[in-house]
Order: sequence, then C-alpha cells, then structure tokens
Amino acid sequence: MKHRFPTLALALAAPLLLAGCHTVKDLVPTSLVPPNLRPPENNDDPLKQAQQRLLDATPCCTSFADFSYQNLLPRQPQPFTLGSGSSVASINGTHSYFLAFRLPEGAKLPYRVAFKSELNGRWLKSSYLFAPTVVLLDSGFQPIGSGDISLCEHMGWSDATSGAFGSYTVDTKQARYLLVYSSADQQTGKTYWEQSPTTFSTQATSTSMPTLDMNPSGSFSVPHGPDGTVWVGMMNSTYAKAVDNAVCKKPQAGDGVLNTLRSALPLPWSSNNNGNGNGNTSTSNTSTSNTGSGDAAKAKGS
Repeated sequence: MKHRFPTLALALAAPLLLAGCHTVKDLVPTSLVPPNLRPPENNDDPLKQAQQRLLDATPCCTSFADFSYQNLLPRQPQPFTLGSGSSVASINGTHSYFLAFRLPEGAKLPYRVAFKSELNGRWLKSSYLFAPTVVLLDSGFQPIGSGDISLCEHMGWSDATSGAFGSYTVDTKQARYLLVYSSADQQTGKTYWEQSPTTFSTQATSTSMPTLDMNPSGSFSVPHGPDGTVWVGMMNSTYAKAVDNAVCKKPQAGDGVLNTLRSALPLPWSSNNNGNGNGNTSTSNTSTSNTGSGDAAKAKGS
C-alpha cells in the first residue's frame, strides 16, 4: 500500500514531462486559424485532379441533338451537382459536364435565366467555380444563341444570396431548349472575388500565436474548374437582387472620403460657393465700401 502513491504520482507526472519536450510552436492550437483559411492538409491539387477525371471520361454526346431535353427549366433556381458520375459531352473538342432543359412554353418575353455557382472545395485557397456556358436551341436543335455567363460575386445574409451570380436573357419565341455546359475559355478563366484566398496568409512562430496577414497584392480571384454545384432556373426576386448588386471587378480607387465630400458638398468658405457664405460677404463689404467712398466724394465736391 505504501508504494502505490509514489507510483501514481510518477504516472501523473509522466505526461507533463513528455509535454516539456515539445516546443511552444508544437503546442499552439491550429484551431485559432479559421478553418476556411487554413491551407490544404495535403499537397494534392483538387482542381488538377478534377480536370484529369473529366479528361479521362468518355463523352456520351457530341452534337446538340444527342442530349435529352426532358427536364423542364425550374420555375426558380435549383441546385445541380456536376462531377464524378455525371454525363460528359464533347463540344467543340472540349469535355464538359452539362445540363439540358426544355424551356417553358408561353412564357412572357423577354425573361432571364438565373445562375449561381458555389465555391467547390473545403479550403478557400484551393477552391474553384463551375463557370457555365449556355446554348439556346430552336425546335430543330439548331443553336440560335450562345454565350459564356459572366459571374459576379455577391455576399448576402444567407446561402441563397451568396455565391457567384450570373444571368442569361431569352428574348426570342423560337427558343425551345437550353444547354448548360462549360466552354474551354470558361474552364481556364477566373472570377473576381473580394474575399480572395490569395490575399490571406497564416504565420506562426515559436513565440507567438498563429496570425492572419493580408496581402494587398493578391489576385483577388477564384479560378474556374470543370465541376461543382450550379443553381439554374427562372429568375426570381431574390436572385435578381443578387445579380443586379453583385461585384464583378475590383472597384477603382477613389480620392478619399473627404475629397469626395468636398466636391459633392462645397463648404461655406469655398471660393466657388454662391450661397450665403463668407465669399459673398466679402463681395458685399467691398461693394458697400465703394459706395460709401463715392457718396463721400460727392459730398466733398458739393
């Protein structure tokens, strides 16, 4: 019995002694850095992996008539996940995942089709977007309109109003079908992103906690990729506000708030001010002074 207490004390002290072998840096909890800003846990590039999977896939369709247009375009945007397991088309020599829709009959023209792409990836630094391209087809599956959708970032108060938004206008009664895929230009492009992962870096030293540093020379953009989740459907009020108020590029640098206010709201003592400011007061005093001098001269002459 009398030997149990020293043994127990040694057992309890062992972890503390082992902990003393670690440096302060090893004991710094990485959870202090926001999860979405941490670097990937491995060196694998998810974008390159996704591109290779798409390149290795066997296309099912090579002409516009090969697609199935049984699905009606949703009445409001709905999510569609494109990636492994999705059908692949070869359009203009480029592999792409795709969506095909039948357009609503009797819809009032013109109307807008809404798009929203979500960031694809666990980490911001390695995320990318599926950037859609659309082809408008007539009843004979002949293209009558097409274009790459320009995506613009909008950060709202909910997931529904956050992401990369875009739209396409249908303005012809001959339109019957809509094909959504991603062209070669889209797959190699980028979308401006204010919360760009390239503008952040994490640092940790043996004597300090991990910190976040802003890099003002970052690219402020997110690359496009071959797969991901894209929302497609008829434009509704929620998406219209997001699309119309989205940020498409880095704002131009201004002259500062004070300079802007000075030009928009002239101050009372401004020399260009025509109000009841000191400038007019000075003019009024001069005028009065001249008049007084004239009257005095007349009185002296008389």
